[in-house]
Amino acid sequence: MVDFARVQKELQECNRDFEVSGINVVPKSEVNLTHFLGTIPGPLGTPYEGGTFKIDIVLTDGYPFEPPKMKFITKVWHPNISSQSGAICLDILKDQWSPALTLKTALLSIQALLSTPEPDDPQDAVVARQYLKEYRTFLCTSRYWTEAFAMTSSLDVEEKVKKLVEMGFPETLVRSALESVGGDENLALEKLCSG
Repeated sequence: MVDFARVQKELQECNRDFEVSGINVVPKSEVNLTHFLGTIPGPLGTPYEGGTFKIDIVLTDGYPFEPPKMKFITKVWHPNISSQSGAICLDILKDQWSPALTLKTALLSIQALLSTPEPDDPQDAVVARQYLKEYRTFLCTSRYWTEAFAMTSSLDVEEKVKKLVEMGFPETLVRSALESVGGDENLALEKLCSG
């Protein structure tokens, strides 16, 4: 059975130093504390820099004794992340998980993985091959995917705000809903409708 007191504490830990770490975790719904949306910033000095990556997080009944199920929602070009499904190849999300780890340490590990790919243990063989044989092409493709899928310009945000306000929602609620779901217009609309 999921320890919800621990989960609440972990959520506070994740969001406490958001300004410093850029890591954020919010429940996908107010009633279900087993499904979350995590966001991590792309690490500096990598082709992912400047991007904000969304990660789907599901806690099983065995959490914290079993690892959370995590996968990228944001498309990312990386040897250890499936370019198709967002599946992540990372030991602590499998056999190296420990109950001492938290959602935040898992997200920090995923962020570190973006900085240091392991092409010899790939999740996506095509990307790993490119990383090993055509590194410059890999860098260009990674950067392009980051710009295309992980960067939301403020213009995009203003368009989303305008659209949702036109549907009859108050602007302050629209902005906080968009912020809480990492800018995802559909999730923000769900939140506004259910709230």
